Amino acid sequence: MRRNVIETVMGGVVLLVAVSFVVFVFRSSGLSSTGGYELRAQFEDASGLAIGTDVRMAGVKIGTVSSQGLDPESFQANVTLQINEGIMLPVDSSARIIPEGLLGGNFVALEPGAEDDLLQPGGRLEFTQGAINVIELLFRFIVKPGDSSESPDSQ
Repeated sequence: MRRNVIETVMGGVVLLVAVSFVVFVFRSSGLSSTGGYELRAQFEDASGLAIGTDVRMAGVKIGTVSSQGLDPESFQANVTLQINEGIMLPVDSSARIIPEGLLGGNFVALEPGAEDDLLQPGGRLEFTQGAINVIELLFRFIVKPGDSSESPDSQ
């Protein structure tokens, strides 16, 4: 009988530790619902963005990407940003997709504008710049157009 009580208590402790770990991971991952409001933006290239990608201003996380899809008319990426409450942006603010590093993922960087009017929840950021493909830029730098080494006539 005593052995069953000890096994039951140990099982309860293991379950408590497991639940605590799951709660800790969920809170520290930033995936919990933060409230706030949504803004929309269109990008020519939204490579490297996924749901949950950081939205930052001045290097500080102020939100996440909550959804993305393709506009069938303009063939641009529609991205919805979930912005933390208390951060209101002027209507002339801009959004850029920036790489975190040479091999890292991307994030959305917001830069506030100077207008007095503020974007309302559900509003749209008009000034955007899509992702830059660093590998393509390096290739263009290395292989210049009109380079005689690449020309078939130079042989």
